[in-house]
Amino acid sequence: MEQILAFCRPGFEAEAGRELTDKGAECGVFGYFEPEKGQGFVRFSLAGPETAETMLARVDLEDLVFVRDWFVVLGQFPLPEQDRVGAVIAGLGDLNRGYPGCARLEIRLPENNGDRDLGNFARKWMSPLSRGLRGAGLLKADQNAPAPARLEILLPDFQQAVIGFSVEGNRARYVGGIPRLRLPASAPSRSALKLEEAWKVFLPPEQELDYLGGGKKAADLGAAPGGWTWQLVRQGMFVTAVDNGPMDAELMASGQVDHVEADGYSWRPKRGIDWMVCDIVDQPRKTANLAVDWVGGGYARFAVFNLKLPMKKRYDEWLICRDIIVKGLAEAGIGYRLKARHLYHDREEITCFIERTG
Repeated sequence: MEQILAFCRPGFEAEAGRELTDKGAECGVFGYFEPEKGQGFVRFSLAGPETAETMLARVDLEDLVFVRDWFVVLGQFPLPEQDRVGAVIAGLGDLNRGYPGCARLEIRLPENNGDRDLGNFARKWMSPLSRGLRGAGLLKADQNAPAPARLEILLPDFQQAVIGFSVEGNRARYVGGIPRLRLPASAPSRSALKLEEAWKVFLPPEQELDYLGGGKKAADLGAAPGGWTWQLVRQGMFVTAVDNGPMDAELMASGQVDHVEADGYSWRPKRGIDWMVCDIVDQPRKTANLAVDWVGGGYARFAVFNLKLPMKKRYDEWLICRDIIVKGLAEAGIGYRLKARHLYHDREEITCFIERTG
């Protein structure tokens, strides 16, 4: 059975599975999903003649929202207490199917793994396992050699390993789709990490300076106490912080922030600016319409905003909000690029990015 293992936030397995099912069907690849409830990954099994590689060739990971990363499953093998390296080599050697050549290996753990011993084992196991696989001809001799894929191993526990491969050019930039970020002590709130992660996920890495910094102007709607405003200021932007609540005193002392006491949904700038960001906790459809007005109306060129999804029908609500945005910007008659992702630092919300392109 051809399978894809898809990674998501623990608790959102059903949303990730439904998304895979819909996206696959759109490109003529049909299957069904088996969520590992609360584990942060989903097994998507293909029902027809198409292979898992075919689906990865037709569906772009960047177009998925709840799926953060994925790989094609080659097999699930038991790990004996003795010679776990040999067990992996034997399992790969007995496969009835081929796979692209790999130069590197990645060992993953479930996102909610609480077993420190398993984590320590995974780190120590990497080196001998890589040597063994290279010696058996299952990894290229030079780890820096060009390769179309990367060998992947998920360790749910000490007793088993799920082994597969991820495809170059259609996998997450960060393993598991999780950039490892640190919150500086000067940040007013932990929400600052959401905006930093959004930039790392949505902006082309070689063009970040074109999008950020350089004295650009931004508006932070629902800014208090200033986590997102703080990120904008760090990039050298001049920020209008819109909120009826108080802003962080040190942030205001930067001289780059103008605090406007107003409702974030109703305030608009007198002329167009570069960035609009919004992390207001409210009805997601209201925020989707807000984003359409800002980008479609020419108030901002770039927008990052969070949609707070309801506990029930989270996937359905996202589809409704997506339609609001797509239809609204089409009516505005502009070119745009829309991306959305359930980020690692998000909880019950997803983060969206819109770039006005014309």
